[in-house]
Amino acid sequence: MTIQTARLSDPAVRAFVAAVNAHDREGFLELLAPGATMSDDGADRDLMDWIDREIFSSHGHMEVDNESRGGRALLARYSNDTWGEMRTRWSFTVDEDGKIARFETGQA
Repeated sequence: MTIQTARLSDPAVRAFVAAVNAHDREGFLELLAPGATMSDDGADRDLMDWIDREIFSSHGHMEVDNESRGGRALLARYSNDTWGEMRTRWSFTVDEDGKIARFETGQA
């Protein structure tokens, strides 16, 4: 069963999912802490290159099925024009200012 974005527990993660699904690149970037990092399937990636390729130019969309760690870990069906739909896991590190300092994703 999908969890509605508005019902996600962590405010930063909720805003992240909302920005992805709205294709709001500017809003997405405002959620990131200075120097934010990310990894995909265990390998660190260039964040700006990755988000443009995997989210914004390819119409990424997240349907969250489960959350844990106070809303900072998600299981989601992620789809984009490049890869279609896959089950993915997402883990977020949120700094003291409520900004996302790091996110890690990969196939679940």
